[in-house]
Amino acid sequence: MAVIVKYVVERNGEEKMTFTSKSEADAYDKMLDMADEMFTLLSESELFEDEAKQEELSMFLAQKREEVLIALGAKKAKPATKKKVAKPEVVADTPEQEDAA
Repeated sequence: MAVIVKYVVERNGEEKMTFTSKSEADAYDKMLDMADEMFTLLSESELFEDEAKQEELSMFLAQKREEVLIALGAKKAKPATKKKVAKPEVVADTPEQEDAA
């Protein structure tokens, strides 16, 4: 018999997600907190009459937290790392290519 530890994120008596690590469960719970705050903010606007759309947008913005912070100027974007591009090998198939090399 195996013992399995599970971390359950629950909101308003409803099980939202189950995780095997506490840090993942905490991160998801924090994301849900952000979505709740975004929903409150969006409900102050008259742009969205449909609560389902407000909730969907709130979850999207909470999931894209880093990008939102960068867009708002609250955080700087990490510099993109340059990938090394391998130089293609020239393979001589014809006598003309061999002469050119």
